[in-house]
Amino acid sequence: MATVAELTAPYENFLLAPRRGPGVCEVCFTFTRGYSRCYACAGTEQALDAMAPISYSIAHEQLHHVLAAYKREPGRLGRRLAVQLAAVLWRHLAVHERCLARAAVRHPNAERFELVTTVPSSDGARDHTHPLLAIVGELAGPTRDRHQRLLRRSDRPVAPHAADPEKFVCTRRLSGEPVLLIDDTWTSGANAQSAAAALKAAGAGPVAALVIGRHLKRDWHENGRRLGDISSPFEWSECALCAESGNRA
Repeated sequence: MATVAELTAPYENFLLAPRRGPGVCEVCFTFTRGYSRCYACAGTEQALDAMAPISYSIAHEQLHHVLAAYKREPGRLGRRLAVQLAAVLWRHLAVHERCLARAAVRHPNAERFELVTTVPSSDGARDHTHPLLAIVGELAGPTRDRHQRLLRRSDRPVAPHAADPEKFVCTRRLSGEPVLLIDDTWTSGANAQSAAAALKAAGAGPVAALVIGRHLKRDWHENGRRLGDISSPFEWSECALCAESGNRA
């Protein structure tokens, strides 16, 4: 059986590590025209206490294709991609969950989240069979024992890309537990922010989002140049949060 390191080794060739800096959104790590927040994050009420992407996901490039195909391809290919993405999540969380926990809880000794859940599918009909549930609840070692289905899509009609605290409903009351919210892709952040708002309305403590890919278009404004400036290879020992502070694992 392949190890986590073996499963993730091919991904090192195309993962692109987000980093904070001038012209990078302080919330979601997309590139801006010198502003501290992108248009979407500036116009959205922030229910999340922290957010971190593992990599940029460039439209029509390798990670983007994987994140689309693991949900759409039936049979062996879809399962193989799900296992690989679970290994990426596993390897990242094994080292950097504490980075996200400390950012969300705002305590230097925070190490992990008590609960882990996923952002529900935008398609309510397939939410119960979405492969992200298997990745987080079964395949990824750091999350499987803490994963709970805490959210479901509400009956409220909401525009697909709009943030709305009533878009999702929490399945039970919470008692201040810190929650790690996992999704495969961040585009506008509307679903993750809506999910975090629903968790907090149900009594959750700090909520942080971890996404595998932060979606970008290479041909938008100066994204191509900015992505080209990411010259150093992807390192599992650094994440978007610890790299900025120098507190590398």
